[in-house]
Amino acid sequence: METNKKAKYEELLQGLRALIAGEDEAVSVMANVCAAVHEAMGFFWTGFYLWRKDELRLGPFQGSVACMHIAAGRGVCGAALERRETLVVPDVERFPGHIACSSLSRSEIVVPMYAPDGRPLGVLDVDSDRLNTFDATDAHYHGLIAELVAPLL
Repeated sequence: METNKKAKYEELLQGLRALIAGEDEAVSVMANVCAAVHEAMGFFWTGFYLWRKDELRLGPFQGSVACMHIAAGRGVCGAALERRETLVVPDVERFPGHIACSSLSRSEIVVPMYAPDGRPLGVLDVDSDRLNTFDATDAHYHGLIAELVAPLL
C-alpha cells in the first residue's frame, strides 16, 4: 500500500512539473495543481490559502465551499504557518482551535510556504473525509508540491 502511494505521488509530481513548466501565472498554476492533486489522490478538499493583509485568504481550490479568511495562528492552517512546519492532523476534532469550514472534514494536512527572505506566502491545505488519512509520506510529497508553487508567489 505504502509503495503504491509513493508511486502515485511520483507520477503526480512528474505530471505537475510538466504541467507548470515555463508558467509564471500563480493563480493558474495553483488552480491546475489543485485540480491535479485532487483528481489523482481523491481528497475531499485541496487548496491554497494565501497570506494577504495579515491573514490567510482563500485561493484556488477543489472541493466544497471553504472559509474565506483565517486569522494568523488560527486553525490548522494558521498554526502551520505560525509554527513554520507541516502539520498532519489525524482527527481534526481533536486539534485545539480547529476551524470547521466543513463538518465532513475529518483529517487534514497543511504545508506552510515561505519566500526565501522568510516572509509568509500561504499554505497548501488538504482535507480528507476520513480519519487518519495523512502520514509522513503525504507530508513529504505535499512539501514537494508546495515547493513547486511557492516560487510563483
